Amino acid sequence: MRSFTFFERVSRAFHNNSSHFKLVALCTVSGGGLLAYAEAASSEAVSDKKKVVVLGTGWAGTSFLKNINNPRYEVHVVSPRNYFAFTPLLPSVTCGTVEARSIVEPVRNFFRKKNLDIQFSEAECIKIDAKNRKVYCRSNIENNLNEKEDFVVDYDYLIISVGANVNTFNTPGVVENCHFLKEVEDAQKIRRTVIDCFERASLPNVSEEDKKRILHFAIVGGGPTGVEFAASLHDFVNEDLVKLYPGIKDFVKITLLEAGDHILSMFDKRITAFAEDKFRRDGINVKTGSMVVKVSEEDISTKEMKNGEVTTIPYGMAVWSTGIGTRPFIKDFMKQIGQANRRALATDEWLRVEGCDYVYALGDCATINQRKVMEDIAAIFKKADADNSGTLTVKEFQEVIDDICERYPQVELYLRSKQMSDIADLLKEAKGDVAKESIELNIEEVKTALSKVDSEMKFLPATAQVASQQGAYLAKCFDRMEECEKNPEGPLRFRGEGRHRFKPFRYKHFGQFAPLGGEQAAAQLPGDWVSIGHSTQWLWYSVYARFIAAPKGDCSRHRNPQIFEDVDNHSNSQTVEAVLRYSAMDCFLVSQDIKEPPNINPYLC
Repeated sequence: MRSFTFFERVSRAFHNNSSHFKLVALCTVSGGGLLAYAEAASSEAVSDKKKVVVLGTGWAGTSFLKNINNPRYEVHVVSPRNYFAFTPLLPSVTCGTVEARSIVEPVRNFFRKKNLDIQFSEAECIKIDAKNRKVYCRSNIENNLNEKEDFVVDYDYLIISVGANVNTFNTPGVVENCHFLKEVEDAQKIRRTVIDCFERASLPNVSEEDKKRILHFAIVGGGPTGVEFAASLHDFVNEDLVKLYPGIKDFVKITLLEAGDHILSMFDKRITAFAEDKFRRDGINVKTGSMVVKVSEEDISTKEMKNGEVTTIPYGMAVWSTGIGTRPFIKDFMKQIGQANRRALATDEWLRVEGCDYVYALGDCATINQRKVMEDIAAIFKKADADNSGTLTVKEFQEVIDDICERYPQVELYLRSKQMSDIADLLKEAKGDVAKESIELNIEEVKTALSKVDSEMKFLPATAQVASQQGAYLAKCFDRMEECEKNPEGPLRFRGEGRHRFKPFRYKHFGQFAPLGGEQAAAQLPGDWVSIGHSTQWLWYSVYARFIAAPKGDCSRHRNPQIFEDVDNHSNSQTVEAVLRYSAMDCFLVSQDIKEPPNINPYLC
């Protein structure tokens, strides 16, 4: 009994103080006796890993996870969805051109093979406590009592990449009666509703007037998403549904409502004009200058921007695709840090939230608050005036101009817009007809020379392209954090000594597409290159197919060469779309009701 009592005491001590004891047990059975020996040794290891909490699994958050490689971080991802969605193909999901599972990928796939300590929690953030560095979360999964559990996560660095809500502009009835197109679930719901409208209109007791209303599809918002959905819906109706419902095809109507003067206003005017003309030829009713003021269960009320006249339009299904809004917990956080009057979180050029050194914000939930040259002109002048003469020469300016352009990109943009080769041309313009070598300016003359530079400042668009680049940039910064602490690589600190730790974020625009239906698309690429027509549609297919296949090394051809032979031998969109779906299989396998990817293909690369 004594032996067992001794063993129980040692066992209890070990379990209660497991971080302080190492137990070595030697047991022998001899004549029914039991001998136990325990050695206690301190083995507590203090982890020096910094804890990084990432909120969201959209373009920005996923890009960060894919590119982070430093094992000195402990990463905790918190998101209400356990997958990444390739949002540019959401309009194709609404019409069944692409299946939902083909445009999503489990988040765990991104860090499954990484040598990093990464944890994922399917939950939503409900509050951020920046003062105590805590994030309050609520599980997305109900427990046995049909309740969602709350928990708290501590952090050393917080990365907010939760995207944005749909902005309804407080228009009455939008939330209750309109569909949105932000998530995979939204696209699937729209797809079901379109079919439901055709089925309802096919019932024998429905009048012609009701059929016209039920089959009237209204799309609010003339941006890329609204235009692409209108084009996809038109093709879906005219190529597929008219064959299934021939008796009601004449009742179908698609209306695109836009408050501005033109659709696709962010594109080149040539693309805007072509899109509007094509939609009119296709029979899509484009109503520009019409602002939606109210949405009821069966009618949409619009106000004409020119004369203020209010009209009512009956509809069967309405899709709201205009503007982005702030999430509730982000609004609360903005109040905490003194940004209550802003639309999105303001960050500096290094993506740090202003006023919070250890909090970063990326993607649609944030906007970079680019610093103005004129705010720092005195500090710039002082830094450049190495000899303290009170005037600047061209040579002195040239020594700091690279740092100025890196810290204030609007300087380079201004020089480019004025077709000036360097800063000397700008100084010469301010001074008059004076030889470059002899130019000397005092601070007032420098202010005059740079007074219009800040007019070139532009806000970055809320696009997947921007968010993805921000995530990759921040991951590289985190990977080199210690190295850059010792050897800063950023521009000169005009307010203070030394250099900034990192180079500031710079967005590189790779162009934008606008599918217009009927095997036609428009593209606006860098260098003011505009492409419109059938060839651009094939370019759109190739870009997206290549993007989706790329994560697995473009191995789809090895898994099923037959489908690629089909596309080599036949030039039709259905085959291309099939390749697009198949290329995505291994990379995008999860729908909203499948939490982990099924092993549907034995030929994994």
